[in-house]
Amino acid sequence: MGLFSGTRPQQLGKLRAEDGRFRLHPVRTAYWNAVSSFETSAEHGIAPLAARDPQATWQRLISILRQMPGARIVTQDADYLHVECSTRLMGFVDDLECLLDEGQQRIHVRSASRLGRKDFGVNRERVESIRKQLGG
Repeated sequence: MGLFSGTRPQQLGKLRAEDGRFRLHPVRTAYWNAVSSFETSAEHGIAPLAARDPQATWQRLISILRQMPGARIVTQDADYLHVECSTRLMGFVDDLECLLDEGQQRIHVRSASRLGRKDFGVNRERVESIRKQLGG
């Protein structure tokens, strides 16, 4: 990893024990460098990905992520993904998490920069690009 890759956050993982949601970032919620489908604020909120056929959508998502330039799947479970997304030029790393909710036919997402106060919309654009590729 490069100079701008930052350190992998310790708090990544499927769920927060207390409420079943992704962690946005416990220290930096005032920063504008993350989006999560569990958040409702204009700065951080984003809609989950639609998954009308949950298993097929999940497999398609994995395929999309494997082909995404700079993306590396770190953790892949039956219902959880952690992906490190690196920028080409400077090597900044963002953490993308995806959680399949088959019952609600959706995939929750969280995409957050490791460094910096602002991401200039990169994390939101990443999730929206994935949504478009999934056909939603």
